[in-house]
Amino acid sequence: MPQPPRPFEGRTLVVASHNEGKVDEIRALLAPFRIEIASARELDLPEPVEDGASFAANAKIKALSAARLSGLPALADDSGLCVPDLDGAPGIHSARWAGANKDFTSAMEKVHSDLTARGATDARAHFWCALCLAWPDGRCDIFEGRVEGALVWPLRGISGFGYDPMFLADGESETFGEMDPARKHDISHRARAFESLIDACFAAR
Repeated sequence: MPQPPRPFEGRTLVVASHNEGKVDEIRALLAPFRIEIASARELDLPEPVEDGASFAANAKIKALSAARLSGLPALADDSGLCVPDLDGAPGIHSARWAGANKDFTSAMEKVHSDLTARGATDARAHFWCALCLAWPDGRCDIFEGRVEGALVWPLRGISGFGYDPMFLADGESETFGEMDPARKHDISHRARAFESLIDACFAAR
């Protein structure tokens, strides 16, 4: 029988990411709990090889590595854009499509060109997020969230990061790249995963 999630009772949490945009989003989401956030980049932690077969598996790899190396609880996010007309790609390889230089403009151009080559128009897509909260003793809890939408071209907006300028969430008139960050925090895949995380691990703080 699965164990219930472990409550977070510490003061410092490592965010196992070298993506400062992602770290800033997580810092904002956890701001009400007055937790000190340290990023993997700030602690000079290495980036582990993400060879999992799912978002949850990759989040676990990153969180466990950071927790064991830092000796502190660590939170990792693995998220990406999934396009059914591309057989779910870029999916867990969303960051890899941007290359070593994290060039997401090129990654978005590849999504668009691949869809064009397949004759796909008005492509549906969703963002998926898996969060893993891990402790140095190896304990892990996983929380997931998803937001449905469609892809737009040309790109719209310069806010956010990753594939945000091409993603229009259902019921919205602005892409994630055009939205005020606070609005995106309210409706994003990461926000939905965080709702579950906070209810399970932070509500009692």
